[in-house]
Amino acid sequence: MELVTGSTGYMGGRLIERLRAEGRLVRALARDASRFAPVDGVDVIEGNVLKRETLAAALDGCSTAYYLVHSMEAGVAGFAARDRTAAENFAAAAVDAGVERIVYLGGLLPEGGPQSEHLRSRLEVEEILVEAVPRSTALRASIVIGARSSSFSILVRLVASLRLVPLPSWRSNRTQPIFEGDAIEYLACTPATPEAEGRSLDIVGPEVMTYQEMVERIAEAIGVGRMSLPVPATQTPAASAVVSAVTHQPLELVRPLMQSLEHDLLPRNDDASRIYRLTPHPFGRALDHALRDWERGETLAAR
Repeated sequence: MELVTGSTGYMGGRLIERLRAEGRLVRALARDASRFAPVDGVDVIEGNVLKRETLAAALDGCSTAYYLVHSMEAGVAGFAARDRTAAENFAAAAVDAGVERIVYLGGLLPEGGPQSEHLRSRLEVEEILVEAVPRSTALRASIVIGARSSSFSILVRLVASLRLVPLPSWRSNRTQPIFEGDAIEYLACTPATPEAEGRSLDIVGPEVMTYQEMVERIAEAIGVGRMSLPVPATQTPAASAVVSAVTHQPLELVRPLMQSLEHDLLPRNDDASRIYRLTPHPFGRALDHALRDWERGETLAAR
């Protein structure tokens, strides 16, 4: 049995579909079971990672647990403190239940270590989980190219809304975005990949791109003429407020994500592709797929 946390979220829902397509036994954990869209053969159990006592029933009998929980909500304690508490609760409950392996999806880190609160928190969660269950695997990704990916959707809404797109100094920073289907495939294959046990692995697409290049490719794909307005400084606080207002996304979500753009986010090595023997999709194909999926529910500019 495999448990998927974050089952009502973007990656959790897609992962459950992938696991069930293979006929695997899956259980879903949700804070509110009524929000879980029923999937044939999947039991949903209510539980909250911030309340350790609610996790035992969900983890009972599970050999693998997927930890896809990220807290970006506003609050007095802040998202990092909540993520720490949630990870500690889940790790302790997993040990009690005899879980063999936790699979965690975190974020790529800049060379020299995390430079933003968002990425520091992701690393802290990774360390808590792997220390508790040593056979666990942490997969680190940059921007996931998918219709419901937070980072990707912010870029798309920004391009679709503004004729002149202001880009702070991080516009020239580089990363390797990954197609959502490839990220899901890495997650799904992890329990059957012994070489990934006890490791953190960077999962990326095949192309190194600047954030400005991504914006320009998105504008071209949705059929709008857009000009980039270079801003000489980082200006993350001000830029976050503008992006939040334009994209109608919460500021507490936008600001940490934008802070993470202030450095190159590149993989340490290509160990993941070698170990998993997966060939990731190029950015263009990933972008086309994501925009087609997006337009099933929302029209985009001139497309």
